[in-house]
Amino acid sequence: MKLTAGMLGRFSMCWLALAAAAVAQDVDPAVPAPWQVGTPIVTYYAGPPMSDAVARQMADGGFNVVWCGERDLDLVHRYKLRGMLHDGLLSPATLQTPDGPAKLEALIARVRSHPALYSYYIIDEPNASAFPALGALVAFLRERDPGRMAYINLFPTYASNEQLGNQGDTVTAYRAHLRQFVEQVQPALISYDHYQFMVDHDTQQYFLNLDLIREAAHAADVPFLNIVQACSWAAPVRVPEPNEMRYLVYTTLAYGAEGISYYVYSASGHRGGMRTDDGTPTQIYRAVSPLNREFVAIASQLQPLTSQVIYHTRLSEPGCRALPDDAPVRPLAAPTPDTARGLVLGYFGTGDAPSHVLVVNLDYRTDVSATITGPAALEVFDAAAGTWSAAPDKQVELRLPPGGGRLVRVTSP
Repeated sequence: MKLTAGMLGRFSMCWLALAAAAVAQDVDPAVPAPWQVGTPIVTYYAGPPMSDAVARQMADGGFNVVWCGERDLDLVHRYKLRGMLHDGLLSPATLQTPDGPAKLEALIARVRSHPALYSYYIIDEPNASAFPALGALVAFLRERDPGRMAYINLFPTYASNEQLGNQGDTVTAYRAHLRQFVEQVQPALISYDHYQFMVDHDTQQYFLNLDLIREAAHAADVPFLNIVQACSWAAPVRVPEPNEMRYLVYTTLAYGAEGISYYVYSASGHRGGMRTDDGTPTQIYRAVSPLNREFVAIASQLQPLTSQVIYHTRLSEPGCRALPDDAPVRPLAAPTPDTARGLVLGYFGTGDAPSHVLVVNLDYRTDVSATITGPAALEVFDAAAGTWSAAPDKQVELRLPPGGGRLVRVTSP
């Protein structure tokens, strides 16, 4: 297209107006904005090499952040996915070699303008002794590419003191680990993993871990991501059922996470996951495909809000707070049938009183009904359709599938 003098004049005027607005807001238009979550994250830990078939399967399954190398970025962009870049240079050791910083600078310069690049993968489950060096690397990346996250995943609560690099009982050592991570690394996001499904029982720290991570993320004013179990890798560990995957997705949402990740997509020596060795989708893939979209829909509704508090109606595992009698939005009675696990209610809002509550059925074996009442008229969110519908009055009957939930909001009086 040929530019006329008049068109050039209009472009110049628009640019001057934008520049003036940037100056007025003390913003440099040439400097990228700091990283933000954007669309809530749905990803995985460990998967197959990127290819056209793999990228298509991931996009079809509702995943939106995928592992990739530099040469995969164009393919990732073709499927409207976001890439988490893996490269051997993305290590603290790189900054300790004579030519390492220059090589890392060159990598960043090559990829930072690519529209598919979302984050840099750094490390899984570091000991606290590594935090100072990781903080230096995160600062190096942030200075050169502030619009991308440096991704680090942390241990669960059941890690030993030796693994964590901290001392004390479970809560004391883990809180210290999180505090040191935030102070020394200054992450843009807190990620961790926790796997509780054993062959003959569920372990007892899942909600404790969720609560401690939520607490640390809230104090640091950063989002968090939960890596949940989607496979078995050893004889004592069971492959989760589809209803258990729903339970993991909805409990993660109830605690205010803006990202979920599955261990694994696929990996040698693991049963379950999202696909078999020949690429055939598993029952877990089929189960989480709609759940991934529900996660994004609900988390998008909750993103502008603050996670205020989480209450349990019956479960008394570590980290569970009992629902008080004066909760403003609450069940009128125990759910039917009255299961031993009950409900979890995650409260969200922008002021003192909650405006939204995510009600989740903690029994992943049976569906339940619960009547929820509030201080004003209620609306219920349809996560599949992305729409709200009004309840008849100040209460609503919810039918909750095994492990599933519904988002309710209070209308203005």
